[in-house]
Amino acid sequence: MSAKPVIAILGGTGDLGSGLAKRWLAAGYSIVIGSRSADKARAFSSELGEGARGEDNIGAARAGDIVVVAVPFASHEATLLEVKDSVQGKIVVDAVVPLVPPKVSVVQLPAGGSAAQIAQALLGDGVKVVSAFHHVGAAKLHAGDRVDCDVLVFGNDKESRDIVIGGIDGGVLANSVAAEALTSVLIAINRRYKVPGAGIRITGLSTPVPR
Repeated sequence: MSAKPVIAILGGTGDLGSGLAKRWLAAGYSIVIGSRSADKARAFSSELGEGARGEDNIGAARAGDIVVVAVPFASHEATLLEVKDSVQGKIVVDAVVPLVPPKVSVVQLPAGGSAAQIAQALLGDGVKVVSAFHHVGAAKLHAGDRVDCDVLVFGNDKESRDIVIGGIDGGVLANSVAAEALTSVLIAINRRYKVPGAGIRITGLSTPVPR
């Protein structure tokens, strides 16, 4: 894989996906915005400018060296099944949190354990699923300021975790349950203390973590 892989973002027109797209573009990555509507993806990518293009989800998944899934949980399974053939042999970064409206501040984990574990089961062993970005506030990404929180990264394949890392290695994919559940806790904290995006910080590490 090249030093700057092409990153496809399924759900790239949504709050989190678009925020990640802006940050990665600013860091010099080429971005493919994926959406159920190719026209919507292309319109948004033209707003982002040079380095971005838009496709439908299948086209984006084919074009990306790394594929990020940032869709609502209600669309998670359908999106993964749609692109399953197009992501074989690739790393898929699942940023989806199993929030169940209207009680999004209450932990409601799915029967499959976590969104990331569901993704791995649906996509099969030919795909390296990595789970990350659950606690990065979309508003902070769009604001352009420093995102003052740690990113926990999970996956069963250590090499894939290392490629995505940019954060803290949280171990195997099963551990993603804890991070996905914590998102609802953070939403509750946001509401209680009237803050735009509470985050987490892991203390006691001897090596500084880039943010």
